[in-house]
Amino acid sequence: MIRSCAVVTTAVLCVFTSISARAADLPTETHKVLPLALAVEAAQAAIAACKAQGYNVSVTIADRTGMPKVVLVGDGAGGFSREVTRRKAYTSALLGISTGDFTKRVAAGGFNPAVYDPQLAMGLGGVPIKVGNDTIGAIAAAGAPGGDKDEACALAGLEKISDRLH
Repeated sequence: MIRSCAVVTTAVLCVFTSISARAADLPTETHKVLPLALAVEAAQAAIAACKAQGYNVSVTIADRTGMPKVVLVGDGAGGFSREVTRRKAYTSALLGISTGDFTKRVAAGGFNPAVYDPQLAMGLGGVPIKVGNDTIGAIAAAGAPGGDKDEACALAGLEKISDRLH
């Protein structure tokens, strides 16, 4: 009985040792991350840019996977603007292009991934945040009277932190 327990224990240890050895061979990935402080600063700058023009907007900053990192709802911003900015930021972060460029591609008859992912948003207002060619997040604004104004506010927020993105 003791011998069979010893044999089973040895076999189990061999299995776990080989699994651990294989796990150590997995590739690793590194990427830059948008710091929270910069994300908050960009969102505040975007809201301020719109407020200076009399527009009450919401702004979402997403991480590189499209998940919200910061959501700021400006005073007087409509309730629906919160969801719109989330979807715009998600789209820009995931695709690595502005929502305006995504809209142009789809309108030109290109492949529309929104058929498979209903969270993707078209229209203006979402802009990727890039370091070189790598997308590290996105900023989106909604609530101004027109997507062009939303995008201008998002770009103002991005401009506020662009000198520190490297």
